[in-house]
Amino acid sequence: MIEFTVLGRHQCLRLLAERTVGRVVLVEDGVPTAHPVNYLLDGEEIVFATASRPKVLAAAGRHVLGFEVDSIDSHTHSGWSVVGAGEAYEITAPMRLAALARTIGESWVPGSSGHTIAIPLRILHGRRLAPAGFVSDSLCGSPI
Repeated sequence: MIEFTVLGRHQCLRLLAERTVGRVVLVEDGVPTAHPVNYLLDGEEIVFATASRPKVLAAAGRHVLGFEVDSIDSHTHSGWSVVGAGEAYEITAPMRLAALARTIGESWVPGSSGHTIAIPLRILHGRRLAPAGFVSDSLCGSPI
């Protein structure tokens, strides 16, 4: 039997901190679109580097962007998903950019950086599907 659990903010943040690839959701030409990005959780902000014009423009305009990360096992029908949203902005402070440069990691796409964007997670929700009674110290990978 599979149990459905709503995750608290702290659990969601722990899961976000353990991953490095997620999806940024923004509106392009009136349509929601999702873009995979390498990211870092910095406090309670998602931070990623991009050269994507739509993402940079959305951040410059301080639009609300969504963010999603998950870990799904299709064989056991279990896993977790975390979804957040906040008003994005471009990070321009030299000291913060220098600190982030040491930890954010390389983009998988050559030449895809140039702007560093932050999404403060004002809204954060998570859920988990796991076998009944499943207990694990790890929040990552298999069902938690």
